[in-house]
Amino acid sequence: MDLRQMEVVVAVAEEGGFTAAAQRLHVVQSAVSSTVRALERELGTPLFDRTTHRVSLTPAGEAFVPAARATLRAAEQARSAVDAARGQLRGRVTVGTMQGVWADLHRPLAALRAEHPGVVVRLRQGAVTDIRQALREGTVDLAVVALDRQQQRGLVTRLLAREEMVLVSAPGRDLAGAGAGAGPGGRVTLAEAARLPLVDFTPGWAIRLAVDRAFHAAAVERESTFEVNDIVAASELVRADLGVCVMPISIADRFPDLDKHRFDRHAPSWKVMVVQPRGEAPPAVAALLRHMA
Repeated sequence: MDLRQMEVVVAVAEEGGFTAAAQRLHVVQSAVSSTVRALERELGTPLFDRTTHRVSLTPAGEAFVPAARATLRAAEQARSAVDAARGQLRGRVTVGTMQGVWADLHRPLAALRAEHPGVVVRLRQGAVTDIRQALREGTVDLAVVALDRQQQRGLVTRLLAREEMVLVSAPGRDLAGAGAGAGPGGRVTLAEAARLPLVDFTPGWAIRLAVDRAFHAAAVERESTFEVNDIVAASELVRADLGVCVMPISIADRFPDLDKHRFDRHAPSWKVMVVQPRGEAPPAVAALLRHMA
């Protein structure tokens, strides 16, 4: 058994198939299939259940993949330690992030690139629940996300920013027709917002979790008119005056043509933080962390 075999099995597991794994590894599919078969013969058990439509891990595969990931991480750390001793920092850093906050990584990524051009950074965007799981599984080295207190358990966190959210509406829309006492740029309450058609984000998104908590704390019920998993799509629905949307002010500011309304009280908010698993960070990860203010 060697590291390459482990890398191939992990790629098949993460990509969900042999073709996708081959594309990721830049090899032909037959090479991936033969590598997996050779390892399965060596282990004396199949690692994958193969059907016409899907590939899934067997119980043996479920046990093998986490151990293989840990071995690959240890090998990468060993290489990085040697490179660091030679005055050269190389390696890969996988950063998980949510829509809406990845732009805040520009400065630290630029600083890392200038200091250590040999480090490769992979950005993985997803829902906060998926990123948290990836941190625990080791498929993400660190993340810039918004987690509540319960989600932070078992992880090392450092606060980057805390901000309130605003209600975003179409240009010039008068909210008074729904009972709100605010014109463009004025203040609204959660109860007034609930009477408007709402553009919500998908459950599992950090914005959605924060908005749900705020409405629940204020004892206000609401119904979603639209549910989207993309910030640009949300802004387009708002721009077309099909609904209003609650989003962090830093994201709302990216759409200057839309009107922003602050909440009178009980404003939803989130805390954006850099998050990593417990334990010593590999050199490349530590280098990026140093550039995160």
